[in-house]
Amino acid sequence: MTTLVTGAAGFLGSHVARQLVARGETVRVLVRASSSNRAISDLPLEYVTGDLRDLASLDRAMAGVVRVYHVAADYRLWAKKTQDIYDSNVGGTKNLLAAAKRAGVEQLIYTSTVATIAVDRPELPNEFTDAKLEEMVGHYKRSKWMAEREALQAAKEGLPVIVAMPTTPVGPWDWKPTPTGKIILDFLNGKMPGYVETGLNFVGVEECAAGHLLVAERGKVGERYLLGAENLTLKALLDLLATITGLRAPGMKIPHGVALGVAYLESAFSRLVGKEPQIPVEGVKIAKHKMFVDASRAQRELGFKPGPVVAALERGVRWYRENGYVTARRSRKIKLAA
Repeated sequence: MTTLVTGAAGFLGSHVARQLVARGETVRVLVRASSSNRAISDLPLEYVTGDLRDLASLDRAMAGVVRVYHVAADYRLWAKKTQDIYDSNVGGTKNLLAAAKRAGVEQLIYTSTVATIAVDRPELPNEFTDAKLEEMVGHYKRSKWMAEREALQAAKEGLPVIVAMPTTPVGPWDWKPTPTGKIILDFLNGKMPGYVETGLNFVGVEECAAGHLLVAERGKVGERYLLGAENLTLKALLDLLATITGLRAPGMKIPHGVALGVAYLESAFSRLVGKEPQIPVEGVKIAKHKMFVDASRAQRELGFKPGPVVAALERGVRWYRENGYVTARRSRKIKLAA
């Protein structure tokens, strides 16, 4: 049985591919010609070079495949051409769903995101929260909301699609790094003078990948499953990192208005020079409300067992440090437990 994984060169996708190989599956990965495979280079994988926008490459990747994990996504809070995000996340997902239907795959796990339901409600949002497109802040969240709707519609039309909804994965092998990884690295490298009042649900990336396999084993077609662990404010996250590393956590709370003003100024300058801003406007806008959720359904129905976030953060810190993401001066100050 061949399993296809898209996004296997990325943070979460590499862990999904790794765990599938570990349990003895034959794994094929779809990778772009420009992608680095450093996160999966040690794995016995079958490679198909292609792109979610290249229909012929999707048909090649689907040949003989029984199950698909569609983990690939353009996860950016800033892009020179915002249409690229929609082309990959929405158009690419539609293309993949159509290719899976043509190939007659038996199951497709679509990786969505907590962002499609993490909106302001009197009670904590969960998989049954009906969020609207107009509640999505920024192009990434809007594109993922639209792509998730495509996946759920395909399930209604007979394609065996189940939706996995990771919250905020943290841990090792975040080589790019992700926007969340950049926050952790800013802390480790002493580039975070303060913080804004916000919060997220975090989960260890290895456990989130294991949750994808549980979604495939025990999930129901057409259903959504949040894969999360702990709701933490940004201040609480930074305090955990301080405890892990012995580094001082920033103590200054920055008002959202100030942070947004700085973000707009930096964004304008970044567009002039063609460089990604350190503080994306979308990131500050998203931070205006806490993205806390009730992620208990997967634990009850799938047997999902996320570990402590502090342990995942420690694994991530060790990996960043060992792989040269932390400056030598700051690295010497980090005091990790043996």
